Amino acid sequence: LAIGSAALTALALFVTFAQATRLKAIDLQNPAVMAGLFIGGLLPFIFSAFSIQAVSRAAEKMIEEVRRQFREIPGIMEGTGRPEYERCVDISTAAALKEMIVPGLMAVLAPVAVGFLLGPQALGGMLGGSIVTGVMMAIFMSNAGGAWDNPKKFIESGAHGGKGSAPHAAAVVGDTVGDPFKDTAGPSLNILIKLMSVVATVLAPLFVM
Repeated sequence: LAIGSAALTALALFVTFAQATRLKAIDLQNPAVMAGLFIGGLLPFIFSAFSIQAVSRAAEKMIEEVRRQFREIPGIMEGTGRPEYERCVDISTAAALKEMIVPGLMAVLAPVAVGFLLGPQALGGMLGGSIVTGVMMAIFMSNAGGAWDNPKKFIESGAHGGKGSAPHAAAVVGDTVGDPFKDTAGPSLNILIKLMSVVATVLAPLFVM
């Protein structure tokens, strides 16, 4: 539902952008349009890579903090010591804000740069390319991430050898990749395609001056 909503919103904004810039058609024989298409098709992949790397870096910091607490706070495993939960929450919150600065700037600045440097035709191509690959990537990541994430729970219930088996080790790897796919990269692509369409539509009059 969220992916479909984002796609419809982006398409509606794309039509609004075309009307604001008085684009009757987008000529695929125009080299600038093709350049815009490739840029737009590439952006969801770059954005997804940034978001997945952000999850990885935040997880590494969280692991280091948990290990520190196990070393320095006695009785955690026995239930007699209280872990410092707020430190882990701080790490997660700070990473969520800091790590998305670059992807967020990319989503805002890419339409501005293409619009001013290559013109409204190229920007229309960029929006079209980002919508097509963004929607496909969002559907793929949400479904593949769920498919990779859930087998671990099934195996841990006793199926295929249960915990400690080779299938369980493989499922742990799948869970590690599947979580950022379905919880981070996939849903964030909805915002990417909508945000770029909004920026392009708002600034459309500047690109035809």
